[in-house]
Amino acid sequence: MLHLSLGGPVKRVLQTAALGAILALPLTLNPARADSVTVGQTFLASGLDPAEGSTGWALVTHGIGEQLFQVSRTGEVVPNLASSANFNADGTWTVELAPDRFFSDGTPVSAELVAAALNRTGEANPSARATAGRLTFEAVDADTLKVSTEEPTTILPSILAEWAFPVYLKTDEAPIFTGPFAVTDFQAGSQINMTPNTYYEGAEKRPDVVLRRISDGQSLALAFASGELDLAFNLPVESLSMFDGAHGEAVKSFPVAYQYMMWMNTRHPALEDVRVRKAIDLAVSRDDLVAAARAGKPATGAFASSYPFAASGPLKQDLEAASALLDEAGWMKGTDGVRSKDGKRLELVLWAYPQRPDLVTFQPVIRAALADLGVSVTTQVTESPSQVAGEGGFDLFLWAQHTAPAGDPGLFLSLFFETDAARNYSGWSNPDYDALIAELRAEGDPEVRIALAHKAQEMIGEHAPVSFLVTPEWHVGVSKRVAGYKPWGSDYYVLRPDFMLTQ
Repeated sequence: MLHLSLGGPVKRVLQTAALGAILALPLTLNPARADSVTVGQTFLASGLDPAEGSTGWALVTHGIGEQLFQVSRTGEVVPNLASSANFNADGTWTVELAPDRFFSDGTPVSAELVAAALNRTGEANPSARATAGRLTFEAVDADTLKVSTEEPTTILPSILAEWAFPVYLKTDEAPIFTGPFAVTDFQAGSQINMTPNTYYEGAEKRPDVVLRRISDGQSLALAFASGELDLAFNLPVESLSMFDGAHGEAVKSFPVAYQYMMWMNTRHPALEDVRVRKAIDLAVSRDDLVAAARAGKPATGAFASSYPFAASGPLKQDLEAASALLDEAGWMKGTDGVRSKDGKRLELVLWAYPQRPDLVTFQPVIRAALADLGVSVTTQVTESPSQVAGEGGFDLFLWAQHTAPAGDPGLFLSLFFETDAARNYSGWSNPDYDALIAELRAEGDPEVRIALAHKAQEMIGEHAPVSFLVTPEWHVGVSKRVAGYKPWGSDYYVLRPDFMLTQ
């Protein structure tokens, strides 16, 4: 639906001289029910197979997939498709399934089907092996699983709440899931049509959902302002003044457990020197970035401050120390203000992606800070961040990541920083760090795990394969039709069983 009457929100959008952008948006031609809701997001699942990449995360956030355990609104790991998990004396785990849970085609969730799905995921997806190595699931009876882990672990419920572990029923066609919404039409990269899962409690209260991908924040805001969307997730801060509530729209801002960060490619000839990486880290003002985003807090480390394993100290800007480090590394300023060494100028490319609008906002701020230091920076934007990062095709890369999606530090510290980790985008390798993470992986005492997580963050800070920048605040636009929508604290559970029409 594209409303083009010149009253209300469209008139205000016209006043922003952005009509061209609105008209460029694709028309939505869904035969939607009267109680259908249209949701816009910058990210959308690229497929329906949880064994591929981070698809599992997307399916959970869309309300399609579920795990055996999940993270509550208050950040606790709680049972979902499982009812309990108990550690056995031989190092294995026994997981009991919750009663009366079904896939969206009516098939009961059984231990045999869960084992088949999660064993397949574990074999195919490296993200499923990050925290405790390969997990092996065995059906003991219809409702009971025995779980063996390659590495010892005392936090299996938290692991099973990670993004790689949605439960699914593999079929000859698309997988079938257990979440509150079932897929009726999947258009890769553009749109997913969903209907309430009739085998999930409360289905009669939930609307049909058309989930649209609008890859950049400004277009998302314009689509919301035009009335095309009932809910717009992660609006850019620059757009918020468009929504004053006079026509029923509202913006709900909320802190998230994400961290904004900047990867430094340690395979780059200049960035392989830790002194250069440290200098870049010291040149960035987190306060300036918060001011640019007009929301959030300066990061203190890898995790949001609400977590007990978050680092406590501020990450200060120190241009004098940064300059001294570059001098020591042999990068000296020329008459044009740009540093050079052995006849090569210190020139770097800083990447970002529009799906997280704040990151694009950060690019000129960081470019200016590094220019003052004598580092020449150009900027690039890509709509395929995972591909660019995975291929190592960057110098510096601004990145947004939920660093504790299952309430534990182990996944992020392992998956992104261990030497051979699947998402070690910076290419950093440190055997002492690898040994520390192995110790963390095997440790069960919560207080010791916190201490080890702190030590891991200190080690990352010493070697600077990444700069942690900002703990953000996000903004979701809600129309009066879904005015009761409550953000969850991240984008892990955007659509949930309680997603209902307000009027």
